[in-house]
Amino acid sequence: MRGDMMSEDRAVLSEKLIKLMTLEQVGENEFLGAMTPQENSLGRGRVYGGLVVAQALAAAEATAPHDRPAASLHCRFLREGDEARRIRYQVTRDMDGGSVSHRRVTAEQDGVTILTFSAMLHRRGEGVSHQPDMPNVPSPESLRADFARSADALPFALRRYLSIPRLVEMVPVDHAMLDHKAENIQPFRAWVRPSVLAVDDVRTRRAMLAYASDSALLLAATLRHGLISYRDEIRGASLDHALWIHDDPAADDWMLYVSESPWTGQQRGLTRGHLFARDGRLIASAAQEGLLRLMTPAA
Repeated sequence: MRGDMMSEDRAVLSEKLIKLMTLEQVGENEFLGAMTPQENSLGRGRVYGGLVVAQALAAAEATAPHDRPAASLHCRFLREGDEARRIRYQVTRDMDGGSVSHRRVTAEQDGVTILTFSAMLHRRGEGVSHQPDMPNVPSPESLRADFARSADALPFALRRYLSIPRLVEMVPVDHAMLDHKAENIQPFRAWVRPSVLAVDDVRTRRAMLAYASDSALLLAATLRHGLISYRDEIRGASLDHALWIHDDPAADDWMLYVSESPWTGQQRGLTRGHLFARDGRLIASAAQEGLLRLMTPAA
């Protein structure tokens, strides 16, 4: 793993992600989303849930006044999406009040709904404020340098997991958890960055935030039991997802994602997390429940 994380390659990935956040408007309230490039597929043929959430958010905000950014969103994943087909987003304008708007979005492929989505959009104002403190952790730059120095000593599967180029870059703070087969009761912490490119359009930055918010939640539930998908021990699939956006993110800087799982059972897991800007501001809070299925060991 290279410590500089391939700046040119990272810029190419960033351009791809920005294009994925840009919808084609085909009607007053209807939009088409771009498909994930085949070379960046997760390899399972199904659409990454964070992409559908992000594109649905982009569709909702495209129909609302610019001074009303999304404050919260809630969605349910009804069916797996096919990576080889574009997704159509139909927006319903439920309400535009004095300072609050509400939008519902359905995401469809071939007329079949794969996700339902709702968002509250709110004109911001001054008021009381408080937030939790950001944990004191090493910087992403120092962690990457440590990984580069110790790459040969890492287990092969873990080294491969950490080195795969992703549309959302992730640098685990607690990387030992990814190869620890015992219970992990501490939250999972990782630096995430959707893009290395500065993006002026704040709506695109919020869409990328939504995309990144799906990157570490179910991982917290599986790591709670010392299990992880890259070892083919467990498989997860999102059932629902919620995101509360507290502040505007920067597109080209790291956020610390702190995620935990308060409950698992009945083949489901509940997770929640906070996303902090590097300067300590709480940018967003997230929650998700997903299916968790143990894999049968190979004979």
